[in-house]
Amino acid sequence: MRQALAVVLPVRFTAPVDWPTGPIPFELGSRRTDTSTRQTYFTPATARALYGTPERPCRWYRLMDVRHESLHLRGVELLATATARYPDHGLAVLHFDVEGPALLETLRAIGNRTRTAADPLDGPLSPVVLLDGIAELRGATAPFAIARPYTIAFLTPDVQVTPVLRQDGRLPDTADRWLWYLASRSTDSDFPTPLEQWPERTGHALRISADWSALVLRHGAAFLGHRPDAGNGDFYAFAQLHCRTVYLDALLLGTVQRDHIDELTEGLSGVFDGPKLAHRVSTLERHIATFRSTYWRQHLTAHGPANQLLLSFQAQYRLAERFDGILAEAADYARLVQTQESQQIAGALGVLTILGLPVGTALSILQVLDAKGVTAVVIALVAALAATALVLTTRYGRLVLSSLRGKGPGDSR
Repeated sequence: MRQALAVVLPVRFTAPVDWPTGPIPFELGSRRTDTSTRQTYFTPATARALYGTPERPCRWYRLMDVRHESLHLRGVELLATATARYPDHGLAVLHFDVEGPALLETLRAIGNRTRTAADPLDGPLSPVVLLDGIAELRGATAPFAIARPYTIAFLTPDVQVTPVLRQDGRLPDTADRWLWYLASRSTDSDFPTPLEQWPERTGHALRISADWSALVLRHGAAFLGHRPDAGNGDFYAFAQLHCRTVYLDALLLGTVQRDHIDELTEGLSGVFDGPKLAHRVSTLERHIATFRSTYWRQHLTAHGPANQLLLSFQAQYRLAERFDGILAEAADYARLVQTQESQQIAGALGVLTILGLPVGTALSILQVLDAKGVTAVVIALVAALAATALVLTTRYGRLVLSSLRGKGPGDSR
């Protein structure tokens, strides 16, 4: 039986990171999952978002060996996820091995499902201790912080864990229920589920192969084997390596996308707060373009499972629909700004007409009458200004002035 757990925590960097750059280079035989190896799995744009570049790294790691009760910490990773408003934001990933049949209860404790169990992320495994001097946790009340850590669980059974094993080539219903327990960090005692709702809850399970399945939910993901684990040399060693590396990275990218979309949504809600609408809309469009070119991906690799995991995460938070809504709303605001600018240009031309026509007419009359001298010119200009003031009191004049201010005649804002 193999039990592995990755815990993703939102953090705020407090100092430059002096750890080795890149993701944790887990090893399996001759395979070493360092940055160069993982980059071959993803598209270049995705690899830059997940690992940075030699000139601008965004990923760091530290190998550790800390044991506390049933948890064995293997290492910690940091990923910088700077946004326009919060350039110091990032994610911390704690990699654990779980000893004994304690994975589900550990997940329930992390998810705060039970008040009797102590928090596993306490004592020597506290993120405050592990990240001291480098980063601090973003509190649950901080903008865009997830209420509890995101967990990614991996479990392969032995011959005694029959509810998750294939029987005559078919999966029993209890297999997907176990998958949901691990991903949701809960059991029937936490959320009693009617039998008729189980197909809906587990209907999005991903069959990676006949040997194992995955399920992605809002606050956790799980990978579950469906045949007994033979131990050393078994395929599940490679599956566990994938869960700790490329499959984890796909879910990390989804987390980054969610946080950026949350921030863009917040920016849209305040677009009318204060003056200089055109400047705020222009800034918002620049942020959208930056996010779209840097982080917004729905195709990561030519290999299927990572793409499906990302799409499942996006579906849980409706990220694709929300981003389409952001693009449509930003386009509406851009059209509004363009309309206001056109009105202001038309208003400026109207003012030139209102001012220029009386003055030109007065000077033409003076020329026809052959009137000369300062007095005649002053009288003509005063008459022209009086005519202009009179025109400005008309409906057309008020419309011109309101166009210059970027408002309609009846707009009180």
